[in-house]
Amino acid sequence: MLIHSGLRRNRWLVVVPWNYLWIWMKSLNMDSTNNPCFSDNCRKCARLAAFLDQVRCSHPDYYARPVPPFGVNDPRLLIVGLAPGMHGANRTGRPFTGDFAGILLYRTLHKYGFSSAPESVSATDGLKLIGCRITNAVKCLPPQNKPEPAEIRQCNAYLACEIAGLDKKAVILALGTVAHQAVLRALELKLKDFPFSHGAVHALPGGASLYDSYHCSRYNTQTKRLTAEMFESVFAEIRNNLPGS
Repeated sequence: MLIHSGLRRNRWLVVVPWNYLWIWMKSLNMDSTNNPCFSDNCRKCARLAAFLDQVRCSHPDYYARPVPPFGVNDPRLLIVGLAPGMHGANRTGRPFTGDFAGILLYRTLHKYGFSSAPESVSATDGLKLIGCRITNAVKCLPPQNKPEPAEIRQCNAYLACEIAGLDKKAVILALGTVAHQAVLRALELKLKDFPFSHGAVHALPGGASLYDSYHCSRYNTQTKRLTAEMFESVFAEIRNNLPGS
């Protein structure tokens, strides 16, 4: 059963480092968002929790906790990535912020009217998403950027909550095979009925659409498996077919 997420965006007026902010929120028994389907102190995956403990010791200035979704409350477009990167979202506390993968993503989001700025530098840079939200299939940094299948399944309930709160005509963009399969599992759909392929568009039960793209990782872009033109073509298709555009 899917549960409505009730996700509301976090709004902080005072700019402070993430590690100090987190300590203050814990003293008030608060999570980093008001989303009942996300917990910034989740430790359900022992391997990931232990790894984050190590990262906080070696990088005390890093966010180094489950990374919350970023964007509007009621997105027409939900972008699903794989997991936080070590020196990106794991450092800054915002998805695809501070590492190579975010360069192409935010530049493209801005070009197609989904972001207020073409570059995401930090969680306090003032950038806002427009009609869009970004999340990950796995909310915690995995060793070598490779979550295990059991960890992907464990985290899938959070994604299911997010998807359940979307408008029935919303668009979901999966960045890579893992994200694609995570979306299908969250919807309790069979993987074989919706094969991943870059540029593919899948009509989902209930009226939503699932778009596929190769992940905008450094490896994929440097090897030309994914070019800027290929990535932009997916967003152009989304913009042209997005309800209300």
